[in-house]
Amino acid sequence: MSIILRLDRVMADRKMSLNELSELVGISNVNLSNLKTGKVKGVRFSTLDKICEVLNCQPGDILEYEK
Repeated sequence: MSIILRLDRVMADRKMSLNELSELVGISNVNLSNLKTGKVKGVRFSTLDKICEVLNCQPGDILEYEK
């Protein structure tokens, strides 16, 4: 896949744990963990919106395109 998820990097920069982000975003640890490790085929805009709001970042900070 050409889209790489960099959620782990942004979380580390913000010193935020998976549990904390999960609670603030309102999705399960399992779903957030799958998103963090790139084991998902897609992400809802509403979820991406909430993650960006909580982490104070842009979608481009989390998603990266690689040829």
